Amino acid sequence: MSSRGAAISNVAMAVPGRVVPNKPIADRLGVDEAWILSRTGVAERRIADPSQRVADLASEATVKVLEAAGCDPSSIDVLLVATMTAEDITPNVAPVVADRVGLNSAACADVGAACTGWLTALQMAASQIEANRAERVLVVGADLLSRVTDPDDRSTAGLFADGAAAALVQAHAGETRVGPVVLGTNPSGADWIYARRPEGVIRMRGRETFAAAVDHLVDATRSAISAVNLTLDDIDLFVYHQGNGRIIKAVGERLALAADRVVVCIDRYGNTSAATIPIALADVAGTGGLKQDQKVLLGAFGAGFTWGATVVEWGTPDG
Repeated sequence: MSSRGAAISNVAMAVPGRVVPNKPIADRLGVDEAWILSRTGVAERRIADPSQRVADLASEATVKVLEAAGCDPSSIDVLLVATMTAEDITPNVAPVVADRVGLNSAACADVGAACTGWLTALQMAASQIEANRAERVLVVGADLLSRVTDPDDRSTAGLFADGAAAALVQAHAGETRVGPVVLGTNPSGADWIYARRPEGVIRMRGRETFAAAVDHLVDATRSAISAVNLTLDDIDLFVYHQGNGRIIKAVGERLALAADRVVVCIDRYGNTSAATIPIALADVAGTGGLKQDQKVLLGAFGAGFTWGATVVEWGTPDG
């Protein structure tokens, strides 16, 4: 019996055109621009216009990835949108995107796992393909965190941003090139990052979250690499959730990784929750930094607490 695997063939992002540097935020908070940069790693971020919705950016990213792959929308079996900032209770974002893009025969669903949402959706996509229940799955991460940010909260006002990115996951004959995806949850940290409906903004205990994020990302990295019988030295790129620049740096130092192997783009895009990993992949791919058959570690940590990691062999086997 021949094996059947999943592979990421293409990735594309869509971010708002409006770039907001640190200065106006620093002036409002009564701090220095350098203070925001040192605490978050963010120098500027993309913020959506008031008229833009999550589905707008998600649809744009979806169109871009389909065009890059030369893939007809009718060939998509499943569309998964990872988000925590849908404007409406229902319908979900995914069916709205499907309608706009012409995915008339695709199954659609939103995935909610905060900043780990895109990685969770990637696991679902790969599982569908490996089980021979789908040929092509679109995995989108899209969030407008500016809509759930308290502009006067020093711990979050300079951190969060808006954006979306999409990846096309396809079937191929041979071993899977995605995962396994190692996922975990620790509900005891649920009160450290939260947004309650009555208030509608994110609150975060930064110091405690920082320590937990570093610990779980380091452990998840080791578990994901062990699951595919590799070592840290076998990994070409480490692409972590761009949640905070200091967290990414601390994880790299804990694992003794060379800086040029760890992708950092939070300085330009901020923390876009479920969209950060695919945005980072699209950003690196756009500069030629992602090459066929590279081994890429993806890792995320988010509210819940949720976390996860996986190793991806980049591209499809035939290139």
